[in-house]
Amino acid sequence: MPDPRKVRADANALVAELLERLANDEVSELEVKRGGVRVRVAKDGARVAAGAPGGVAAAHAAPPVPAAPVKELPTVKAPLTGIFYRASSPQTGAFVQVGSSVETGDVIGLIEAMKLFNEIRSTESGRVRRIFAENGQLVRAHQPLLEVEPV
Repeated sequence: MPDPRKVRADANALVAELLERLANDEVSELEVKRGGVRVRVAKDGARVAAGAPGGVAAAHAAPPVPAAPVKELPTVKAPLTGIFYRASSPQTGAFVQVGSSVETGDVIGLIEAMKLFNEIRSTESGRVRRIFAENGQLVRAHQPLLEVEPV
């Protein structure tokens, strides 16, 4: 029995190769069978299907839609590299949650570096939109920790 991860990797590589050929050649559809994997790609975007010995998977590709311009929200970044903690101890609540209001200078977390715990203070004011770093996660200097939506 073939390894499903290898079959999937082979199918993905084959799809990538066929899509590249499809873009460069004057053809509208290509179908190739290698081993137990059959891949079919079409230029019109109506259908793209890949099949393995166990079954057939189909995906419908929609024409690309231009993305709306994304407004970049301000982020609070880690001032140093270390282990990020969202609370002062496991028994206490996090300094901030998604939806919390923060002011410039409020403590948002701790970073442990060289056995010292450093308070991380917000450089932005507003409402916390997203938290990028999880409790106990290694963060690098200048890595975003949270995204703040100005209010």
